[in-house]
Amino acid sequence: MSAAVTDSASLAPTTDIASLRGDFPALQQRVHGHPLTYLDSAASSQCPQAVIDAIGTQQGLNHANVHRGVHQLSERATLAYESARERVRDYINAASEREIIFTRGTTESINLVARSFGGSRLSAGDEVLITWMEHHSNIVPWQMICERTGAKLVPVPITDAGELDRAAFDRLLTDRTKIVAFVHVSNALGTVNPARELIGKAHAAGAVVVVDGAQAMPHKRVDVRDLDCDFYAFSGHKMFGPTGIGVLYGKENLLEEMPPWQGGGEMILTVSFDGTTWNHLPGKFEAGTPNITAAVGLGAAVDYLARIDFAALEAHEAALLEHATERLGEIDGARIVGTAADKASVLSFVIDGIHAHDVGTIVDAAGVAVRTGHHCAMPVMDRFGVAATARASFALYNNHDDIDRLILGLGQAVELFA
Repeated sequence: MSAAVTDSASLAPTTDIASLRGDFPALQQRVHGHPLTYLDSAASSQCPQAVIDAIGTQQGLNHANVHRGVHQLSERATLAYESARERVRDYINAASEREIIFTRGTTESINLVARSFGGSRLSAGDEVLITWMEHHSNIVPWQMICERTGAKLVPVPITDAGELDRAAFDRLLTDRTKIVAFVHVSNALGTVNPARELIGKAHAAGAVVVVDGAQAMPHKRVDVRDLDCDFYAFSGHKMFGPTGIGVLYGKENLLEEMPPWQGGGEMILTVSFDGTTWNHLPGKFEAGTPNITAAVGLGAAVDYLARIDFAALEAHEAALLEHATERLGEIDGARIVGTAADKASVLSFVIDGIHAHDVGTIVDAAGVAVRTGHHCAMPVMDRFGVAATARASFALYNNHDDIDRLILGLGQAVELFA
């Protein structure tokens, strides 16, 4: 067993990133007769055995509802669930467990902030500042709340390289801006935004900041207190955990002031026909039975990431991106969409004369999994004048051989359509 999945917290962080590939059972299979080459981690990353084991133990031995149960299984489930919350808190350096709200994922987290915070704070004449590189999850909820409140949604343009237009950001950030919402790492372009700088400027203008961190979490060690963001949202399935679980980090004073956004069990202290009193944080925002098993899986994923040397990880992924960028240059008619100076390991591209969906289908026959389409970022596609891109996204378990198999498949696509 590698150091990354051992239970010993005393071991030094793992620097041998290449050795981690063996921790992922899915990567040991064959697809269409070929070894699986999985290059779709920006959509959903694979789970290491440690996460799979934690999910199996919870579901197989400790399956019960959490909180208030006095029997042994309920107590075990509650301990595992709240332990996962504490591990997430520690991992992102939040000040308190009360600042960690479990949700279904980044989308639900942002909707929660938009509905609860935005719905109670925004009014006609106010503005919400976002960017042109946002995932739909960080566009549509703000559109909806702006329609309800009379506020205005203001998008900041991006450059031909796929970088935020910093001068436009400064110009559009005004005293009317009440909320600034931006993606930490673009899922469609790989662009890494200067989060700390943008947060500082937004706070200086009196705005509250919401960061979509879904794509940052598997590539960077995020410290929410160092960033000084007001809200930070992310998903388990992007960071080697299960689907159906995510986190909303929020500063405690803001969460205390916000009204609940869903009603039901768990989010209450008392209920009568005369009125209801809300539960303390984080329960106020966790109505109903939570996804207990997925939360336990997320806790295991956080443990896995916590034992990795992120400097070594970033170097590993930078080498993958460099190799992929060079090799893609060998493909006739290929063009990269998104060439920011600071990029995560995401490579979106088009090939002249071949639809992105055809590219994906052809390379799949060679056992290579990539994502095709608009990547839930249609304004990005509009900005670059394309209907869709093919996207290869790399994670800690990828290597140069994976990229070479992709390039081989792309060459076959070009030959077929020639």
